[in-house]
Amino acid sequence: MQDLKKHCRLAIVQAEPILFDKAACVAKAVQLIGEAAAKGAEFIVFPELFIPGYPVGMTFGFTVGKRDEGGREDWKRYYDNSVVTGGEETRLLSEAAKRAGAYVSIGFSERDGVSGTLYNSNMIFGPTGELLSLHRKIKPTGSERVVWGDGNKGYFPVVATPWGPVGVLICWETYMPLARVALYEKGVSIYISANTNDNEEWQSTIRHVAIEGHCYFINADLLITKESYPKGLHEPERVASLERTVCRGGSSVIDPYGHVVAGPVWDKEDIIIADLDMDEVAKSRMEFDACGHYSRPDIFTFRAEEK
Repeated sequence: MQDLKKHCRLAIVQAEPILFDKAACVAKAVQLIGEAAAKGAEFIVFPELFIPGYPVGMTFGFTVGKRDEGGREDWKRYYDNSVVTGGEETRLLSEAAKRAGAYVSIGFSERDGVSGTLYNSNMIFGPTGELLSLHRKIKPTGSERVVWGDGNKGYFPVVATPWGPVGVLICWETYMPLARVALYEKGVSIYISANTNDNEEWQSTIRHVAIEGHCYFINADLLITKESYPKGLHEPERVASLERTVCRGGSSVIDPYGHVVAGPVWDKEDIIIADLDMDEVAKSRMEFDACGHYSRPDIFTFRAEEK
């Protein structure tokens, strides 16, 4: 492995988005980037769909073979608050990363500026404000498919950082074995999972993946409460049926041996600070490197599409 900086101070921002309001979400993200930087963070990670929030429990009026007009209006409201990459919201986040002098990873609902299709996406900015990567979730999960399209470009980007390659998978992409391999083959030392998984089983998954990839696993989860949902939605009965806390968070950092470094944090907003010892990544691969000396390329072949 290349010579790396020995230590990285990383922050996970577990915070509640302002659902269906991209301007308010961006303003909150900018504020929280500044707060994380004040704690010395060099890499700042936000969860999945922080802009404009994850509309857990909503149907947008879809049933098999049918749609309704109220759901269509709710979807248009979410569409209007999704972000076109390269626009004003991107500029504000870029400036915040530059002021912080930090890498910033953030999940957002992306609206394609040409087709209008929505994607569940993630951006990483560098410490001088440049946009370094854009990843679109390659397979939305379950009913997500009625809101967001399949990712169609820029598969499995990684960012070269002073601490080694950094990659992102969004939520249940981490359950796709070959998606994980696509990151392992690029040598990721820090594996970011931007997600909305607050269940017990997920806590087992993240420790397994950290061991499998012998990398730091950054589990960045959302906090969502029922009060986050705006007024005027066309399915108030569905929102009313939700638990008061819709997503509990559970953000954490796992080391390359599967040990918890920080977290998990539940049921509250927090900036979770973890000091990563990057020597542990190389040391952990002494006896197991999934795509190196512990692989068998003579009997297994793998190719990830790049476009």
